[in-house]
Amino acid sequence: MRILITGGAGFLGSHLVDRFIAEGHDVIAVDNFITGSPDNIAHLMGNPRFSFIQLDVTNYIYVEGKLDGVLHFASPASPVDYLELPIPTLKVGSLGTHKTLGLAKAKGARYLLASTSEVYGDPLVHPQPETYWGNVNPVGPRGVYDEAKRFAEALVMAYHRYHGVDVRIVRIFNTYGPRMRPADGRVVSNFIVQALRGEPLTIYGDGSQTRSFTYVEDEVEGIYRLFMSDRVDPTNIGNPVEFTVAQLAQAVLEETGSASKLDRRPLPTDDPKVRQPDITVARRVLGWEPAIPLREGLRKTIPYFRRLVEENDAGARVLGNQG
Repeated sequence: MRILITGGAGFLGSHLVDRFIAEGHDVIAVDNFITGSPDNIAHLMGNPRFSFIQLDVTNYIYVEGKLDGVLHFASPASPVDYLELPIPTLKVGSLGTHKTLGLAKAKGARYLLASTSEVYGDPLVHPQPETYWGNVNPVGPRGVYDEAKRFAEALVMAYHRYHGVDVRIVRIFNTYGPRMRPADGRVVSNFIVQALRGEPLTIYGDGSQTRSFTYVEDEVEGIYRLFMSDRVDPTNIGNPVEFTVAQLAQAVLEETGSASKLDRRPLPTDDPKVRQPDITVARRVLGWEPAIPLREGLRKTIPYFRRLVEENDAGARVLGNQG
């Protein structure tokens, strides 16, 4: 197949590009590098199955030739990013979804939307099944991301019902692994970088809020299976094993061998207290469930961040010596 992936230079998007190419497909990655990085796709340059377009997907998208699939992964995806880029986040969720759906319709391509567990907001149902409609504050600071994705889901289903576009919707829960940005504000990358630098680990609230962490290899497997399946309705792809943020901090300290302390700060506005996917549908329809436990995933991720931290610290020392 010939596949287009928006956000293809991002953390998750670039891993998906790798997966589709490994399966023998041709991939066009699209990114504007607001949060993506050329480093994530540098290893693919020169690969005959890969091509890249630098483009803001809220604008008109033209692609010559056939397309069999469009996967829309372009969006700021961490609180630091979407709180700093609220309007671009809303635009890529609305206009970007509209433009990419139009492309899929014109090409007769299957369409997959990268949605999020954030559509559940601060959930009143636990764990969260796909049938739960969510508890979102539409005017709170996090609403720019939550509502952009909720609107995107509605638009995808409208294109499916009205235009007959073949669609898939994946609701992604916390995912981690190599190629995350060190300063992207997500809890796993934050903790690992702080631990490696010997800095206090920043915990918001008392650390009792829960998250479910999926290693990127597992997440990509679930998304790939969903794309290849016949399921149209939204599907949770995440790890149902729940950890408190305090438990994650302890695991990171032990796996890095760090002596860092904990720095407790007030809980941000509308921060979810719990987050755990019900993956009954993914198990039944896709035969998927995560295979990599948290400790193993951390051990696969820490060397990547260790290299970045060492390179950054070495660069800082060089600049200091020059000064």
